[in-house]
Amino acid sequence: MPSLNLLIQSAVSGILLGGLYGLIGLGLGLSWGFLGQINLAHFAFVFLSAYLCFEITNKTGLDPLVCFLILPPIFFLVGVGLHWLTRRFSISPLNSLLLTFGLTVIVEAVIQLIWTADFQKLQTVYGDKKVAIGGIYFPFVESLGFVIAFIVAWLIHIVMRHTDLGKAVRAIAQDPQMAAAYGIPQKKISLGMAGLCTALAGISGICIALIYSLNPSQMYSWIGVIFAVVMLGGLGNPFGPLIAGIVIGLSEAVAMVFVNPSWAPIVSFSLLIGLLLFRPGKL
Repeated sequence: MPSLNLLIQSAVSGILLGGLYGLIGLGLGLSWGFLGQINLAHFAFVFLSAYLCFEITNKTGLDPLVCFLILPPIFFLVGVGLHWLTRRFSISPLNSLLLTFGLTVIVEAVIQLIWTADFQKLQTVYGDKKVAIGGIYFPFVESLGFVIAFIVAWLIHIVMRHTDLGKAVRAIAQDPQMAAAYGIPQKKISLGMAGLCTALAGISGICIALIYSLNPSQMYSWIGVIFAVVMLGGLGNPFGPLIAGIVIGLSEAVAMVFVNPSWAPIVSFSLLIGLLLFRPGKL
């Protein structure tokens, strides 16, 4: 039987990991829920951001936290441009899915070409720092990622629920024709939402660069768990993916303690399959 200290430590690790799951799932969920677009390239943008953070830090000597000011605006523009192309050429949802998958393959190839397929690790002075509270350790970078995820979800919740812009976004998602009749600028708002979703991918990528060693093929290992997060958390509530991510993170932590660490990925995929079987309306 695992000790109480080990159980608590595993729970803390699962919660912190769940925050990162939620942050990645938030961008994908907003794109899916408000734009009606399942953007598979979201995962590619996450890892491209991680590698760019790695490159900027190594080449300039800047603290990687500075990348939070540099990369999200760049990825915002990338998201706006990609969404403009899909609307400009009237690309159907199915073709959009294929387009974003193709873009994922291209981004992976570019990453391998520039940074090779070897593992890369971002070295920071605080990368291994931990805070001990009552014998439980809180890694600094994982805790930072969780705090960022919570702040981002809270800010988006405030905007969506308590501002005219948020009401306009929800109106477009619920009834585009009625929103147009009220003069809501659908094209501009849709472009802004697409940019926001991709900017969130940029933020997520920086967090991944701070926490994990990087490998281009890793992006595919995140797809199943993030889709499970989005489907479990729902598409309309910014806190939904965060809560779902914590649930899945805790489930994986429990599996690692009581069964075997290799069983952790099975948890999210089993949940995804269960959701597909019993809640197909989510798709």
